[in-house]
Amino acid sequence: MIVRVLEKKILHWATQYPVITLTGPRQSGKTTLAKKLFPDKSYVSLEDLDHRQFAREDPRGFLHEYRDGAVLDEIQNTPEILSYLQGEVDANDSPGRFILTGSRQFEMMEKVSQSLAGRTAVARLLPLSFAEMADVAPEATANETMFTGFYPRIYDKQLDPSEALSFYVSTYVERDVRQMANLPDLTVFERFLKLCAGRSGQLLNLTEMGNALGVTHPTIRSWISILETSHLVKLLPPWHANIGKRLVKSPKLYFIDTGLAAHLIGIQSADQLTTHPLRGALFENMIVAEALKQRFNAGLSDNLSFYRSLQGDEVDLLLEYADGFDACEIKSARTITSSFFKGLEAFSRAAGVTRDSFIVYAGESRVERRGVGVTPWKDFRVAREG
Repeated sequence: MIVRVLEKKILHWATQYPVITLTGPRQSGKTTLAKKLFPDKSYVSLEDLDHRQFAREDPRGFLHEYRDGAVLDEIQNTPEILSYLQGEVDANDSPGRFILTGSRQFEMMEKVSQSLAGRTAVARLLPLSFAEMADVAPEATANETMFTGFYPRIYDKQLDPSEALSFYVSTYVERDVRQMANLPDLTVFERFLKLCAGRSGQLLNLTEMGNALGVTHPTIRSWISILETSHLVKLLPPWHANIGKRLVKSPKLYFIDTGLAAHLIGIQSADQLTTHPLRGALFENMIVAEALKQRFNAGLSDNLSFYRSLQGDEVDLLLEYADGFDACEIKSARTITSSFFKGLEAFSRAAGVTRDSFIVYAGESRVERRGVGVTPWKDFRVAREG
């Protein structure tokens, strides 16, 4: 069984809070992790119709069955129970009583924040991080990693990634989309998914996407929201400051998993990535997603953004702290060139609040040039909070 970095944080929070809420995309390993960390607790899947009906029709009776606590899996299927759970843990706030898991970020967290504020710790489990991948695929190249992606089950069961990701889209993604959007025909949404994958790492342009698909601007916005809710994409916001008038205002679109993005754009092998025109975008996507995983695995908030001026100067990733920014440029090349440093130098001149500047690239040697550290992708680590 793959050891997850988030395990220590969850066990620590379970000594402090009566409820642990574990969110993340489907197949990121939430159920496996909850069962592993809390083997003595009853496990209840609220995907199961009988359990779901019991919880909806008699929430007090349902919770009475689990007075000693339980792992309640896919809690978003019975959001009504959360208000009753509030009363239950107020009456008995023993730490680590209930473990809730869910795959729909916004709708579940809205209910959790309303009913369990101050009573729950929130853990966010994304697919495997680089540190976790080192245990299951230590020799994988950048192309192999981007193509296969990071869903644990692919490695745990040694699945064919193309087949597994095809099934993932046709089951989890399409089912969730039908439930959230009530679409009679998924054909246009499938085209939308592929369009998003082809624009990974680009500025989000709702109007352009709507025109390409023949749907309205509000429809595209709602579909993007569905992908965010399902933990499938991340919208990276632009950094704004006093120089805001000289900066772009649109977010950039990234997939949480590069394997899913590669599948959606039709990549059929890792070797195909060598000369693929979107290789650079997928590599950038991989590093941005890794930064998000490392933040969440440490129990920290998402402090990520990017910088781009109207003149075209850009830094791919900014990590914001109280005393400034760590600025990261992401390059898919294996050879270091002078052009790597242009965006970092422009940001330093414009913002003047850089704590550290570094470059992540597809090479293998760790070096320093112009006072900037250049780090191989496998060694990429987000600096500690502070």
